[in-house]
Formats: sequence, C-alpha cells, structure tokens
Amino acid sequence: MASSPWYGVRCVFRHRVLGVYEERVTLWTARSPDEAIARAEAEAREYCEVLDEVEYAGFAEAFRMDGAPGEGAEVFSLMRASGLPSGEYVRRFFATGDERTG
Repeated sequence: MASSPWYGVRCVFRHRVLGVYEERVTLWTARSPDEAIARAEAEAREYCEVLDEVEYAGFAEAFRMDGAPGEGAEVFSLMRASGLPSGEYVRRFFATGDERTG
C-alpha cells in the first residue's frame, strides 16, 4: 500500500487586536486535497482557540507536494495570471509596505 501524499495547506487568519492578517502554511499527509484542507481547518480552529482575538478567515488552499518534505522541498505554490511588471506585481500582492515580518 502506497503512503498518502504530502500537502501544504495555506490558511488565512485575522488578528483583530493587532489589525493584521496572517497566512500560515501547514503540512499534512492526506488521500486528497479536500482531506488535507479538512485537517488543516480543524487545526486552524485549535490555533484560534489558544490565541486571543484571532479568527480563521475561512480561506484555505492546498498544494500537493512532489514527494516527502525535506531540505529545499517546495511546500506550497500558487500561480496567478497577471500582466503587471515584476516589481509592480510584488508591490501589489506581497510587499505592500503593510507586512509585519521578523
């Protein structure tokens, strides 16, 4: 019997007091993307229970990994069609200036 594939699942959370949204990618073995999302959403609810003023935004995306996690493994990927030049694309979707890093 083959083992279940690995999935990276991205979930979005709202931290009300901090006024920020958080994207978390968690790893799961599952028989399907739907099963991986269901497991990640269950963990998302647990995550919110231990933190004050954090809510799950109800958004999850799954990415089936090619093989098992390891050094340099790709755990999540999302492709988006856009005609924007690279710098403008990054500023619009990833480096808006409102990120909290570190």
